[in-house]
Amino acid sequence: MDNTRIRDAKILVVDDLELNIKLLENLLAEAGYQNVYSTTDSRQVAQLYRELSPDLVILDLHMPYRDGFQVMADLHEIEQDSYIPVLVLTGLPDHATRLRALEAGARDFLSKPFEHVEALARIRNMIEVRLLHNDIREQNRWLEEKVRERTQQLRETQLEIVRRLGRAAEYRDNVTGMHVIRMSHYCAELARAIGWDEEACEMLLHASPMHDIGKIGIPDRILLKEGKLTPEEWEVMKSHATIGAELLSGSSSPLMQMAMEIALSHHEKWDGSGYPRGLKGEAIPIVGRIVALCDVFDALTTERPYKQAWSVEAVIAELERQSGKHFDPYLVETFKSILPKILQIRERYTEKAAVARQSGSHHQPLLPDNKHHLPPYFQPQP
Repeated sequence: MDNTRIRDAKILVVDDLELNIKLLENLLAEAGYQNVYSTTDSRQVAQLYRELSPDLVILDLHMPYRDGFQVMADLHEIEQDSYIPVLVLTGLPDHATRLRALEAGARDFLSKPFEHVEALARIRNMIEVRLLHNDIREQNRWLEEKVRERTQQLRETQLEIVRRLGRAAEYRDNVTGMHVIRMSHYCAELARAIGWDEEACEMLLHASPMHDIGKIGIPDRILLKEGKLTPEEWEVMKSHATIGAELLSGSSSPLMQMAMEIALSHHEKWDGSGYPRGLKGEAIPIVGRIVALCDVFDALTTERPYKQAWSVEAVIAELERQSGKHFDPYLVETFKSILPKILQIRERYTEKAAVARQSGSHHQPLLPDNKHHLPPYFQPQP
């Protein structure tokens, strides 16, 4: 190891006898050490250690106020997960004292009176170990930071794919794809209002846009049909729930598992009249119940070529009428209580803003809007 780096190491000498401190300071100065600090008051050691972060502490065991064992206990409180560089000075080299010092955290010993060459060798060895330990710790921190960065990059990439999957389905029957963005934020806000933690709310935010991913499997002649669906066509249309669940199934990712559950259950109804399984009440997964409500709210409050947007008051009245039929009554009441936040989200993610962004980037809608995104009881059925 570079001698300059060793001699630049910070050394803290702790001894209640000024004579011993002077002897060590002179010895270290002659050996070329530049950063030597000292104290005769053991009560000051903890504060000095925090301020200096020394590479070596030369510590007497027998001192007034706080002895060396108590000082080492203080240092352990400061550096609970790191190497504490303590070289013990002792005039009592008996086995019991040494064993107790080792158990307290001492790394080496220097017996008084000490021989200069041996003292300098032990001091240098301990400084080398401390500096190597610091190097490894910094390298580990750097590696951990890189892993965090790469993990975050991977997570962002995965979430971007998830978002685009949701919008890919939405683009099949929605001009801007903003519906999935709004309703996913509504879902997260509603989940937060019923007591979910932030991690779960964020997962729902990213999983809910995939609720209609199964539309990818619905033929255009049905999905984009302008007129009334035949009974056979309506059955095909309803199959998007199971198609979506199949597309998302088999993953070990909690996010994808939640998305699969949403895709399968977001058209179930509280009274059991929904599809595909006809689940009733709390048998419907809570994520499906949340998405069902938020999906309908956004569909009804959004203007489309085939319909005018409903007023917020009219939509809330409809949610109340459907409470206990289509929707979980508790979620309806909670949704109403957070309506100001919902409207802020609606204002933030408008269709006009999306169209403006598309125009600026020369993107054009892939397919025209159509009526089959409406909730089931507003869809043309046989």
